[in-house]
Amino acid sequence: MGIAYLSAGLLGLVPAALTTPPPDAPKVSVAILYGYLLDLFPVNVVHSGVHLAIGAWGLAAWRADHDGHGFGSPKTYARALAILYGALALLGVIPGMNTLFGLVPIHGHDVWLHAGTAALAAYFGWRTENWVERRQVAVGEDTDRRKVALPVERERRLGHADRRVPGSEV
Repeated sequence: MGIAYLSAGLLGLVPAALTTPPPDAPKVSVAILYGYLLDLFPVNVVHSGVHLAIGAWGLAAWRADHDGHGFGSPKTYARALAILYGALALLGVIPGMNTLFGLVPIHGHDVWLHAGTAALAAYFGWRTENWVERRQVAVGEDTDRRKVALPVERERRLGHADRRVPGSEV
């Protein structure tokens, strides 16, 4: 997500990637670099700045400790993204709020993009651990893979495959 939004933010600052908004598009008070990115997504300089900040935060969270705690953790990033972009998707369909008081255009194709981002971020922010670990806990199996002995195919040249078994010395 961080790379995607960082790229979108940088691309929104390139005038050649923007097309002129249609005449029926909602008006914004910040018209610097206001246009439709790739002829689909309405953006302006503030919108691109928010994308840059969200993207930079995503890269910082990716590099952070993965314990799931703190402002810089990936789980906190995903949860905040889900809430923020979920709210932006809802505001984008309300006619009076689809420009956030004239500052940021969040209408049109931005609505489904923000809703998709919120759904994906919610999945990664609130999902439980691996389904195999959940099954093992439910059944009561030991979850530490190092303690579970798995069968190993017999090595014909050197004897028994598991050297810990008595009589397997060659």
